[in-house]
Amino acid sequence: MFRKLYEIIIPPASWRSVAVVVTGIMAGLFFFLVYVSDAASYLSDDPKACVNCHIMAPEYATWAHSSHREVAHCNDCHVPHDNFFNTYYFKAKDGLRHAYMFTLRLEPQTIFIKDAGKRVVQQNCHRCHDELIRNDRVMAFTASFHQHARERLCWDCHRETPHGRVQSLSSVPFARVPGPGSPVPAWLNRIMKNK
Repeated sequence: MFRKLYEIIIPPASWRSVAVVVTGIMAGLFFFLVYVSDAASYLSDDPKACVNCHIMAPEYATWAHSSHREVAHCNDCHVPHDNFFNTYYFKAKDGLRHAYMFTLRLEPQTIFIKDAGKRVVQQNCHRCHDELIRNDRVMAFTASFHQHARERLCWDCHRETPHGRVQSLSSVPFARVPGPGSPVPAWLNRIMKNK
């Protein structure tokens, strides 16, 4: 059985050198793309990773001027926090969709959150603000508030939190956001400067 598998996977002797070169080129391109895309940054909770994609600039800029900036980053709201595996599964699934859309230039001018993202953000609003929602003295202005708060999305009323009324890239044309770093490695920059 292993012999047949070996014969299927390993090319004939006359093709081995070509297969090694092609495999090396493919591996090199893969690692180059991982490096240029700064893929490792997406494993962090740094909001600057979210603006690696230029289309997220309005969301980053409006968040940076909101009250949430001091206490919550992108992943605090947009990624589930129920368990480690679900967190990274959601990040991977969402990240692959974003990479696919951005690579094929399918990103829309105006971004709308998907249903799965809405559920996650709603759960995280409740996770952080549950004490406020349950506090009868603070929320005594309506007897039906608790039911209302569980049936509607928080941003149905709190539209300005935390992104404001972002409509498109043109809604914040002069927003300052961190730019992408140079794709040239530091060691190559040093060599070029010394010439």
